[in-house]
Amino acid sequence: MKAITPVSRFLLGFFSCAVLVACWQQAQQPVQAQSASTANAGPLVALPDFSALVERTTPAVVSIEASSERGSASGQQSVTPGSEDEQMQEFFRRFFGQPMPGQPGPQGPRGGRSFGSGFIISSDGFVLTNHHVIEGMDKLVVHLADRRQLPAKLVGSDPSTDVAVLKIDAKDLSTLAIGDSDAVKPGQWVVAIGSPFGFDYSVTAGIVSALGRPSVDGSQRYVPFIQTDVAINRGNSGGPLLNTRGQVVGINSQIFSNSGGYMGVSFAIPIRTAMNAVEQIKATGSVRRGQLGVQVRDLQPEELTDLGLKAAEGAFVASVQNGSAAAKAGIQPGDVITGFNGSAIVKSSDLPPMVGALQPGVKSKVSILRNGRTLDIPVVLSVLDESAGNPRNPGTPNQAPANPSKLGFSVEEVSSATRSRLGLASGGVQIARISQPMLGQLGIARGDVVLEVGRTPVASVAAFEKAVAALKSGDRVRLLIRNADSTAIHILGVP
Repeated sequence: MKAITPVSRFLLGFFSCAVLVACWQQAQQPVQAQSASTANAGPLVALPDFSALVERTTPAVVSIEASSERGSASGQQSVTPGSEDEQMQEFFRRFFGQPMPGQPGPQGPRGGRSFGSGFIISSDGFVLTNHHVIEGMDKLVVHLADRRQLPAKLVGSDPSTDVAVLKIDAKDLSTLAIGDSDAVKPGQWVVAIGSPFGFDYSVTAGIVSALGRPSVDGSQRYVPFIQTDVAINRGNSGGPLLNTRGQVVGINSQIFSNSGGYMGVSFAIPIRTAMNAVEQIKATGSVRRGQLGVQVRDLQPEELTDLGLKAAEGAFVASVQNGSAAAKAGIQPGDVITGFNGSAIVKSSDLPPMVGALQPGVKSKVSILRNGRTLDIPVVLSVLDESAGNPRNPGTPNQAPANPSKLGFSVEEVSSATRSRLGLASGGVQIARISQPMLGQLGIARGDVVLEVGRTPVASVAAFEKAVAALKSGDRVRLLIRNADSTAIHILGVP
């Protein structure tokens, strides 16, 4: 056998390593090819892609330009669109419910221009937007996705739901499908399309944060708002809130903000609430809704024991309007409404939207808790008077009585004229003079009749003075007071 020299041994090792490297490289090529193929197949993490939804729905979204020339004629100040002044006016109006100091209010013509969004709900040209977009304006122009600009006529609007219906002269228009806002759940993805700050067809997305929220400024008490974290700004008002199927589930309407801009909390009108108003507007030009005739508030923890409740659930009846549907049905101040037509009332803001969704004359069932007993009371809804419910003007405080009570007022026997005016057959004492001006701010005035102190009926001045004498400094006392408008519960502190 021939011996292997060191040189041969080196050459043999070198060629062996080369072969091994070549084999390794060849083995890696399929893996690398596979990795490249996997990378081209798509993202490793699945995120929502709304591009197809946006492409399909955008043709039915519009921007709205509303203007008025009446402002200058009435001496009102007009503003430049997009200016800081206009932004501040909108901020004060929408989030404080009042105009910026020195500027026209929401009920009168504002002059200048208003810009918002909207969407087409029928191929023959009906357009849905917010009432506050067109409020006080007399010239309306709808900007379509195909760049057409068409004049619009106001069919009607409803300030209580912040809904307005416009009509443009066009045919075969793209429309948005109406979804089911009752099926919306917190955590679901939603998309908004609108024209914030004039940037047409801007798309933002987020999730539903909560349901059944009350109005930011208290103006739309019949709307159980959908809260989202979708970025909404000035100009988005009236635009659609879409589910992942491209169906409208809400109308973007309000934001909560300390600055006037988006801060992560936005509110949309449920489309079911809006369409209820739309159908009436298209039929009659206005909206009629039922009224129960009560003022309600949330329960306080300290009231639970007195009312025999374990949880602060329900709507506490603070007052009942005289002659209202509730008064005729026997609902009383101090009752706790726990249900309406079979639906549970958890908080006081649950009740107005349920009642407002029904027509006057509709027979309903109100479930209440009274003195530890649950009662189902039939009631026929009356016609809502939008002007009702405003605080009465109590006038100026009277001259202080010679012997004022601990509660800041003196009483006298109820006169026959007062009994006739208030419809009282018996009981109660009449407020003669007021020594505490704060009572006027609470709506308590001379001529009102005190029916109960605590839960004790008072049918004479002597009975009233005895009940008040038992009160101690620091006590909080419940008064049942009747005036020309309502019978209400007031809670006063004893100094």
